[in-house]
Amino acid sequence: MIQNTKCECGHQNHIGTVLCESCGKPLQDEGGNDVLEMKYDGVARRSQRENPGALDLVWNFFSSVKIAVYLIVITLLVSVLGTIYPQESTFLNIDPSVYYKETYGTLGQIYYFLGLSHTFESWWYILLLFMIGTSLVVCSLDRVLPLYRALSKQQIRKHLSFLTRQKVTFSGPLPAGAGASASNEEAAEVWTSKAAGLLQKRHYRVHTDGTALLAEKYRFSRWGPYINHIGLIIFLGAVLMRSIPGWHMDQHVAFPEGKLVKIQDTPYYLKNEKFTIDFYAPEEMSEEFRSKGQDVPKIYETKAVLYECKASCNDPVKEPVLEEVHRQDIVVNKPLEYKGLMAYQFDFNLSPMLLEVKPSLKDKKTGEVYGTLDIRMDKPAEVYKAGPYELKLKAYFPEFALDDKGVPLTKSNEPKMPGFVFTITGPGISSQGEPFIYFPRQVDKANFRQDEINGALADKLDLSVGSMADVAISEYVSYLNIRIDRAMPLIWVGAAISMVGLIMGFYWQHRRIWLRIDDNRITLGAHTNKNWFGVRKEVADLLQKSGIDVDPKSLERRVAET
Repeated sequence: MIQNTKCECGHQNHIGTVLCESCGKPLQDEGGNDVLEMKYDGVARRSQRENPGALDLVWNFFSSVKIAVYLIVITLLVSVLGTIYPQESTFLNIDPSVYYKETYGTLGQIYYFLGLSHTFESWWYILLLFMIGTSLVVCSLDRVLPLYRALSKQQIRKHLSFLTRQKVTFSGPLPAGAGASASNEEAAEVWTSKAAGLLQKRHYRVHTDGTALLAEKYRFSRWGPYINHIGLIIFLGAVLMRSIPGWHMDQHVAFPEGKLVKIQDTPYYLKNEKFTIDFYAPEEMSEEFRSKGQDVPKIYETKAVLYECKASCNDPVKEPVLEEVHRQDIVVNKPLEYKGLMAYQFDFNLSPMLLEVKPSLKDKKTGEVYGTLDIRMDKPAEVYKAGPYELKLKAYFPEFALDDKGVPLTKSNEPKMPGFVFTITGPGISSQGEPFIYFPRQVDKANFRQDEINGALADKLDLSVGSMADVAISEYVSYLNIRIDRAMPLIWVGAAISMVGLIMGFYWQHRRIWLRIDDNRITLGAHTNKNWFGVRKEVADLLQKSGIDVDPKSLERRVAET
C-alpha cells in the first residue's frame, strides 16, 4: 500500500512526517485541536519506519533514549560495584585469588569470582561503554538530520492550523488606524513591517513574505545537545582507546638497583643506577614513632636513566640496542617525565633481591665440573649447556610456593624465592630426559627439599654456586609507578566540547514567531523549546506596541474575541 504524504501546499513529505515540512499543516490529526507536538518540527525519523528491516531494528534499538538511559544506569551501577573493594591494579605483587578471600572473607571471594576486582579493564565494561557511544551516535543522527532538514527549509507563510495550535497563539483583527489611508493589503503590509522592526530590536532574525512573517533567534541553541553528544562520543572514544597497547599504563614496577628493566608495551627501558634513602634521626621524630622503634624515611630517591630501544627490540636472542634519552633523579611528587611517560617514586624495599646466579654443574662423586650456567632472574634462557649435559627450562617461578594441593605456583613476578624446573639430558640419563628442580638460595633448597624431589639425580649431579662472586644481588629495590595516558588530551577535548554544548542548551532558547494577515485578520503562533513565560511576554509586548491591547495570559491557546 502506497501512503500519500503530499500536502495541499504541494510539498511531498517523507513517510512518517507529522507536520508538513513546508507549511506546517498537521498531516495525521487534521481535525484535532490540541497543541501541536513540535518535537523535531514533526519531521519523519528513520527509527519511525512502519516495516523496519534487520538493519532498521538495530538502528531502532540504539536510537531509543530509553535504551540509552538503561545502558547508562547499568554502567553506573557496575561502576559503583567496582569501587566497593580496591581494584587489582591498585596493588603491588599480590595474588588476587588469595588476597580478596583472606582480606574480605566470603564477600571478597565472591567479588573476585564475579570479576568485579578488575571491573574497569573487563571486556563487558568496555562493551557497555562501546554500546553507550553507539547509542549516542545513532540517537544524534536519527534526530539531528531531520531537524536540520526542517529548520533549513522553513516556509514563511505557515498554515492557519499550524499557527492556531501553537502553545502561544493569537488571532484577532488588524487594529484600527494601521495604515488608515491605504488599502487593506497595504495596511496589512505596513503593520507587518512595523512588527518586523520591533522584533529586530529584540535581536530576532526576521523574514517577510508580503503579509506573512517568520522571526527567530538563538537557533544555534538547538544544536547544543548534539554538540554535547559529540563531546561525549570523543570522551568515550578516548576512554576506549586506553585499551590500545602503549596508550595507557598505570602500574607499579620494581627496579632493583643497578638493573635495567623494560617497561612493557613501550620501547623504553629504565635503569635504577642508585637508590638512596635518608631516615629521620630519633630526636627529629615524634614520641609515638620513637616508642615503637620505627625507622621513618625522610627522603628517598632513584637516580634513573631512561633508554629507548633502537634495534632488536623484540628479538629473543639478540640484546636490544639502546640509546639514552633522559636522565633524572626521581623523588616523591617529582616524577620523571619524558614524552608522555611519567615515573613516580612509589615505594622501596631494603631487602636484597637476587638478580643473577652462575652455578656450576658437577659430578658429586668425582667432583668433575662440567660447566657453568649463567641464569638471569629477569630473563632466563630456554636452554643451558654444561659439558655433555643439556638443561631445557620447563618452568620458572620467581616467588615459588605450593597451593593447597601441592601444585607449584608463583606469588609474584619478583625473584624473592626463585625456583627453576629443567629437563636434563646427558650421559646416564634417558634420551627423553628427566625433571630437575633447582633453587638458587640455599634456604629455599632446604625448605622445599630439592634433593628429595630430584631423587637419584641429586646423588649423581650437583648444581650450585662456588662463592658469592657467582651471585649478583641488588641491595635496594625502588618501586616506581609508571604512567602513560596518550588519550588524556582527547578526554579533555571531549569534556570541553561537551561543556560548550551544555552551555548552548542551558543559557539560550530557540524562539520562533510566525504571523500572517488574511482579510485584515492577524493570526500569530510562537514556539520555544523552553522558557515559555519569556516568549509569551515578548509576543504580548510586540502586540501591545503594535496597537493591540492583550493580556499575556490570554495568549496560551486562547483566541482573542473579534
